[in-house]
Amino acid sequence: MFKTLKAVLLAAACVPALASAQDLDTMSPAELYELAKTEKTVTVFSLSSRIARVEKAFEEAYPGVDLVGIDLSSAKQIARVEAEQQAGVYAVDVLYMADAPVVLRDLLAKGRVHTYVPPRVADQIEDRFKAPLLVHRLSTKVLMYNEQAYPDGSPITNLWQLTLPEWSGRVMMVDPTQRGELLDLLTVIALHPDEMAAAYKAQFGSDITVDSDLTGAGEQFIRNLFLNDLVLVSNSDDLNKAVGTKDATNPPVGFGTYSDRRDNEDEGWALQVANNVEPANGILFPAVLAVADKAPSPAAARLLIDFMFGDDSADGGAAFAPFNVPGDYATRSTIADDPDSVPLEGLKAWTIDTEAVAANRARIADLIITLQ
Repeated sequence: MFKTLKAVLLAAACVPALASAQDLDTMSPAELYELAKTEKTVTVFSLSSRIARVEKAFEEAYPGVDLVGIDLSSAKQIARVEAEQQAGVYAVDVLYMADAPVVLRDLLAKGRVHTYVPPRVADQIEDRFKAPLLVHRLSTKVLMYNEQAYPDGSPITNLWQLTLPEWSGRVMMVDPTQRGELLDLLTVIALHPDEMAAAYKAQFGSDITVDSDLTGAGEQFIRNLFLNDLVLVSNSDDLNKAVGTKDATNPPVGFGTYSDRRDNEDEGWALQVANNVEPANGILFPAVLAVADKAPSPAAARLLIDFMFGDDSADGGAAFAPFNVPGDYATRSTIADDPDSVPLEGLKAWTIDTEAVAANRARIADLIITLQ
């Protein structure tokens, strides 16, 4: 009898917690914190190693809640969440990733992640950045060069110059079959055939002839770039060293991440963005935050996402500091871009259309396989 009564009392005690869980999306940070303290831990997979700095700031702001940050590429995050959830394992709370076209198709559409928009900042984020996925910031895959070797500016002013003999074996990229952001870059180039055709004519003075098995000037550029001995590397560190190392002789250029320029002083690099490039220097793509399905710590997950959008200061404070660097662009309107950044409106990069890229990605991936 005592055990039965005890079970009833325990069940009754859980009812308020369950009711509160249904309202998590509308709770304030203070309300979430009270629940997060009982959860004790929140785990995040992050596309950026900068999550270590977020971890320190978060734990100082919310004592009693341990943030476990795991540095994983977007592709690895997606594969791991799919495999774990198919096996009935729900171990992660928050995903911080790129590869938005794949996230839409393989995670969001299948209910493996959920979009949560913190009420505190909802009216400071444009609708296009709140759905279907919450965009934390815009990052880049753009053409980078060595500003010490080329003090007068980028040696490339037109993408088609990358296909010329003098740049054979001197253009680099992380393997697009291994990093989705680079596949997205090539897909976006393919999705701008008219602009790529106009850039071709500006460079060579004649209209482009597109191979019969290709669709448009963008795909022709991809083929010509690979045929000009495009150098594929396994990671961005290798690319940055090759392109940016100071005192390098005749260094290559590469499609990299503009915000990696933040490491110039520490690493001895001279990386700079090639912005005056026709028709564009690359892409802006979203870095998104999502709550994993059946997150073990659902309150702490939302608290972390809220925290990562920064405080009410102009630079977002300690919570946003790791991402307030040249080449990263906050989606929260109250946060000013780093003063050393090319202003967002002046950055000559295409912003990806996530759904269009998702629809065409496989076709460009097939093309790349034939060229490697």
